[in-house]
Amino acid sequence: MARHADVVGRYVYLEIDGTEYRVYYEEAGEGIPLLCQHTAGADGRQWRHLLEDPEITANYRVIAHDLPLHGKSLPPATSRWWAEEYKLSQDFFMKFLVALSEALELNQPAYIGSSMGGHMAADLALNFPEKFRAVIGCEAALDSHGTETLLPYFFHPRISSEFKPATMYGLCAPSSPELQRRETTWIYSQGAPVVFKGDLNYYVQEHDLSETAKDIDTSKIDVYFMSGEYDWSAAPEDTKALADEVKGSKYILMAGLGHFPMCENYEVFKTFLYPVLDEIRTKSLASA
Repeated sequence: MARHADVVGRYVYLEIDGTEYRVYYEEAGEGIPLLCQHTAGADGRQWRHLLEDPEITANYRVIAHDLPLHGKSLPPATSRWWAEEYKLSQDFFMKFLVALSEALELNQPAYIGSSMGGHMAADLALNFPEKFRAVIGCEAALDSHGTETLLPYFFHPRISSEFKPATMYGLCAPSSPELQRRETTWIYSQGAPVVFKGDLNYYVQEHDLSETAKDIDTSKIDVYFMSGEYDWSAAPEDTKALADEVKGSKYILMAGLGHFPMCENYEVFKTFLYPVLDEIRTKSLASA
């Protein structure tokens, strides 16, 4: 008899700013909705280990989506998307996540994201605290300014497509299993050429909470920040600086992990994540 995963994939149609998007997502489990955001230039496959973890899915409905133009979410069929430069904006990113949550009828989901998804955790906490019960920002920071000059290298005709996955390999912790590091970079090798650079518009240029992180109200939403010890893109001190600005948030340093904790070394990541999810669940049960 064949062995099947309990993960189910579907498409949902979302309308954002007058454009319809056909969005792919996978889910598994029952309980508190947990919306999982992938990193820049990647897709929801980064969360496959979490989706197949019965200890998590016993209490959480885990949902991992592909942003439009990523993974199995094709560009919109109702616009000339090829005629303009792709740039992920903070406004669209937030609207997308709220629209997805509403379309799937999620009741105050918890949110987790890494890298640009980690940045977005803080942006959601600031702008949409009523929509989510908790956010978990992995590899987040107040901002990621200072690397704008690198953007052309992520989409350039004279630079091999191997550059992007090779760079991401260097963001993994040296102690992470070779198999999982290679899987992480394999996902990166399959993104559309324009997507990674376009996502970095949000990650590097638009995201900036230097003046507003202090306005995040943790009496309305629980906020957690987690940083990998070996991450040099959003270094631990950068994540800690963000957490220090958000009064009432919790900061967790993840020893032995890099920029992609959920896929480069899931077994270690889980030891840090599970207590956070358990705390969110316990608080949710107490307030029910």
